Amino acid sequence: MKKMLKPFLLAVITITSFSCQSGEEKTETATAAFEVKVDQFADLQILRYQIPGFDSLSLQQKELLYYLSEAAKAGRDMIWDQNYKYNLVVRRTLEQIVANYEGDKNSADYAKFMEYTKRVWFSNGIHHHYSTKKIMPEFTADYFKSLILGSPKASFPVFDQVSDAEGLANFLQPILFDPAVAAKRVNQESDIDIVVASANNFYEGVTQAEVEAYYKKKKKANDPTPIWYGLNSKLVKENGQILEKTWKSGGMYGAAIDKIIYWLEKASSVAENDKQKAALDLLIDYYKTGDLKTWDAYNIAWVQDTESMIDVVNGFIEVYGDALGMRASYESVVSIRDMEATKRIKAIGDEAQWFEDNSPLDPAHKKATVKGISAKVITVVQEGGDAAPATPIGINLPNSDWIRKDHGSKSVSLSNIVGAYDEVAAKGSAIEEFAWSKEEINRSRQFGPLAGKLHTDMHEVIGHASGKLNDNVGTPKETLKQYASTLEEARADLVALYYLMDNKLVDMGVMPSLEVGKAEYDSYIRNGLMLQLRRLEVGDNLEESHMRNRQLVAAWAMERGAAAKVIERKSRDGKTYFVVNDYEKLRIIFGELLREIQRIKSEGDFKAGQALVENYGVKVDQALLKEVKERFQKIQSAPYSGFIQPKLTAVMEGGKVIDVKVSYPDNFVEQMMEYGKDYSYLPHVN
Repeated sequence: MKKMLKPFLLAVITITSFSCQSGEEKTETATAAFEVKVDQFADLQILRYQIPGFDSLSLQQKELLYYLSEAAKAGRDMIWDQNYKYNLVVRRTLEQIVANYEGDKNSADYAKFMEYTKRVWFSNGIHHHYSTKKIMPEFTADYFKSLILGSPKASFPVFDQVSDAEGLANFLQPILFDPAVAAKRVNQESDIDIVVASANNFYEGVTQAEVEAYYKKKKKANDPTPIWYGLNSKLVKENGQILEKTWKSGGMYGAAIDKIIYWLEKASSVAENDKQKAALDLLIDYYKTGDLKTWDAYNIAWVQDTESMIDVVNGFIEVYGDALGMRASYESVVSIRDMEATKRIKAIGDEAQWFEDNSPLDPAHKKATVKGISAKVITVVQEGGDAAPATPIGINLPNSDWIRKDHGSKSVSLSNIVGAYDEVAAKGSAIEEFAWSKEEINRSRQFGPLAGKLHTDMHEVIGHASGKLNDNVGTPKETLKQYASTLEEARADLVALYYLMDNKLVDMGVMPSLEVGKAEYDSYIRNGLMLQLRRLEVGDNLEESHMRNRQLVAAWAMERGAAAKVIERKSRDGKTYFVVNDYEKLRIIFGELLREIQRIKSEGDFKAGQALVENYGVKVDQALLKEVKERFQKIQSAPYSGFIQPKLTAVMEGGKVIDVKVSYPDNFVEQMMEYGKDYSYLPHVN
């Protein structure tokens, strides 16, 4: 609910040729020439980011970052297994083929195999990281079997259902090649059992009705500090009994969690201060026990640590991967505070009460006192789990509404990630293709990067922290169910959009004029109604929460302002454009929708929330989708991006760390193979 994804990358770059043999590790410093983009395949491009300021850190801080980075990577197997029960079998099979296949690696079929393998690596499994649809290989099952049998030196997975290479090929055939098997990782279609229809590994043998009934019994009425039931477990039915398998030391995923604990304990020993150490120790205790009250205590301690230069997100965090929005995927983001860039976002956080008081919300749904918003810009050092290779650009945590209300939250913008995106986007030409006028293009060129940053800041810092639930109303995951994430992201977007056309931001000195807000309105409408469609296949509708949210906001606003042509659909030379004609009226419309979505959340109005999402955020104009894809095909721009991670290496002497060096790998295949070798702790099937 609280992760801001890069909405769209307007980039067209010459495709970098890729060679499995060209893996010399880069060791550029932040001031040397640095290639951000290093690979492109299918609908993906692979980028890199740097860690400016790392060399100026103290040895203690570098050591802390090294330990936290190792902890981040130690949980990698968990996200793969959470995404699908047999993902680890698939990944380890692909890795063994890449390392050991003795046949022709220059054939067209092998090139298709490598493209498929890289797509699976990118998505942490066999389902597309964004659409969650199964990635279908563009080679045959027979060829895949020949790859397995043509790798006699490989150590392929062996488990209960598989005892040899031929058996493995037969076992994987329907998993990889049958489109009806595990078709979608997250299925949020209406009028279906979304638990049974989703291929993730959060549930086994249970129906949606059984899951909801199980947790309804556990919920305490009018509990002011409810734990997040189901957050860190798999729910299964065994011998007719429904039970939770908790992700903890000694429990499910215990082998990987023990490695995380090992590195976190080392990190605690070199913590910057007592508050940071206290938070890390609570996180360690949580991983050891699986106790969700300890998780809440950790989040409170983490929010209260506002002084440390080094920070980490590590745990089962976001619930987008569960159609019910209950169970969280493993992720980690390790970072350094960007002191200079933090001035902008801090200025916004410092005015949180003003924004709350002056919002268009019903007064009954406003917070009387906004507590503890810590806003900062960070330099990412390492990402893991669900945060890599595809990454957020903004984070606002914790997700628990009562903790946010009583203790506050942390909002961060990922500066070096955004910087890498901006560098690639600056070379793009999509704005010329899809903007209606030269004025719009020039405004985007001049103010677009700042507009995007401010949107992220306002979304994370003010948007997610605004508003309150009515007394005795359940949490959004309970009341709004599968629509909670979409509505929450729409709510936060609307807060950002509403204030980006407010002179308050000009008076604060964070933007020069309302032209910045106009640039963001142009971009948001263009993206929500048109550009994001490039990510779909013809015939698809929207299912991913962020895509639904953006279309919901843009389509509702267009309909609301239709009589006055606030937003107008135009055509020129057979091409479609969406043009904002009245920015002030559009701001009023955004405020009206914000007020309604906050009411839905505050009152737990499921039917109204469902109607908004289903009527405005799901169905796609198929003719427009086809047009958008054809136009993008001409400019050869990849719709999704992800990152190779920097590599931190500890320099040891006498059993002690005496330095930590950073290098910047440039070969996606080599990093994925290295991770598969060095951070593989779980059984093949869990």
